[in-house]
Amino acid sequence: MTTLTPGRKLILTEKAAEAAAIAPLINVASLPKAPPGHAVVRVKAAAVNPSDVKASLGMMPHAVWPRTPGRDFAGVVVEGPAEWQGVEVWGTGGDLGMTRDGSHASYLVLPVDALSRKPATVSVAAAATIGVPFITASEGLRRAGLRGAGQRVLVLGANGKVGQAAIQLATRAGAQVVGVERQAGHASSGVPTYSAADPDLDAKLMQALGGQGADIAYNTVGSPYFATALNALAVGGTQVLISTIERSVPFDILAFYRRNLQMIGVDSLKLDARQCAAILDSLHGGFESGELRAFDVDDNALLPLEAAADAYRKVLAGSMERIVLAP
Repeated sequence: MTTLTPGRKLILTEKAAEAAAIAPLINVASLPKAPPGHAVVRVKAAAVNPSDVKASLGMMPHAVWPRTPGRDFAGVVVEGPAEWQGVEVWGTGGDLGMTRDGSHASYLVLPVDALSRKPATVSVAAAATIGVPFITASEGLRRAGLRGAGQRVLVLGANGKVGQAAIQLATRAGAQVVGVERQAGHASSGVPTYSAADPDLDAKLMQALGGQGADIAYNTVGSPYFATALNALAVGGTQVLISTIERSVPFDILAFYRRNLQMIGVDSLKLDARQCAAILDSLHGGFESGELRAFDVDDNALLPLEAAADAYRKVLAGSMERIVLAP
């Protein structure tokens, strides 16, 4: 049995009125016990996601108070079934930091079937950033019917984390992939990417998509790209939506049904830690082989819990780098 030392955790006792008021308390955490069917993970790294920050502002109606925030994590199992003790794991879950204590803490108690082995080729810091982006991308592509070769996939918001994950997953499956971003060019992939500001964008996308359009348009931003995504779809195509800025957009119902189009909404908060572990298990081989790449995070750049308030505000401000805490 591993001897556990006292740990620490962030506690949000109530929603913050504004970003400047986010001030999580750092408490000495009592040593957790693993109930039957559960395990204790010592958290070595935990990403800060926009949803973590939005929850602290009371924008997630199902979140409970008080709570320890944090969805994504990487660490090592220190208590639980013998076959899991000492195993490095990674994970995420829509329940973590929302309806049960999350990963911005020294220890995390999870059901055993929510454990997923971390790929040996991925560093702890990088593994802690995989969860929300890759789970969201994977679930959207699965529900939209990604098969691979012969399909055309358009990713709007290609430089964002979910956009990068969607590009990797669709490319790995063998689909032709095209991206749209505020400025042309893509930081981590060789796929052709077009500027959202180009007045000839619709025509250029249709040409890039073989004159037929996209089978799947993965819209990671929402309203700003909604019309572009619909216009770029092939007959029978699907637009995937995971976020938005404006809640309402103009919508031509007649054109929509006459082209046999579909729309799918994906909210990764609806997937609990058990469901996410199963998805991560399915992606494990891709990361082990190098077909899938984790986001670049320097282990030396991990932030202590004392920096959590500033980290939350930086994420809310739209930081493009992955912010990771080291509890």
